[in-house]
Amino acid sequence: MADRILPAHLLRAYAMGIFPMAVSRDDPTIHWVDPRRRGVLPLDGFHISQSLRRRILRGGYRVSANTDFAGVVDGCANRPETWISPQIRALYVALHEAGHAHSLEVWEDGAMVGGVYGMVLGAAFFGESMFSTRTDASKVALAYAMHRLRAGGFTLFDTQFLTPHLASLGAVEIPRAEYHKRLADALGRVARFIPPSYSPVASGIVS
Repeated sequence: MADRILPAHLLRAYAMGIFPMAVSRDDPTIHWVDPRRRGVLPLDGFHISQSLRRRILRGGYRVSANTDFAGVVDGCANRPETWISPQIRALYVALHEAGHAHSLEVWEDGAMVGGVYGMVLGAAFFGESMFSTRTDASKVALAYAMHRLRAGGFTLFDTQFLTPHLASLGAVEIPRAEYHKRLADALGRVARFIPPSYSPVASGIVS
């Protein structure tokens, strides 16, 4: 039953290589997904276009970590069609409060204009969703996330599916068996979403 799903169930599911989705915002059921082909974003293969490079170096924004996790989830769900149901939102917020889910926020003029959030197990980061209300804000968040994950010792960035947008940023598709192999390796490692003494600067993000 959907109302019996607990945050611990999601942790076990991710460790098994499956993840939850709802068909729509109003869907009371959580569906477990294990795609035949999996999207991953190589941590050394993130593509920063010249326009994104200029945007990052131009500044005028602030990037924070775990400052408004629920706000990022809400931003990702604020679209006509979404798989983030109220139950899924509550589960991820609970996982964030337990230290298993994290977010990056991009701020301009005192308002959050973009962000990305995901789950962490071992050295695997499971990217769930991102949003943007200003041009390139989600790409800025993702660029900072990639830099942070490399600094923290992560080895796997799971994007679940491969979309044209993610492909343009360097994401690729791999077979299910290869994904499970990489996942098993990542689960046996230790990584930190908040590395000690980590303090990113724009020039380091695009270098």
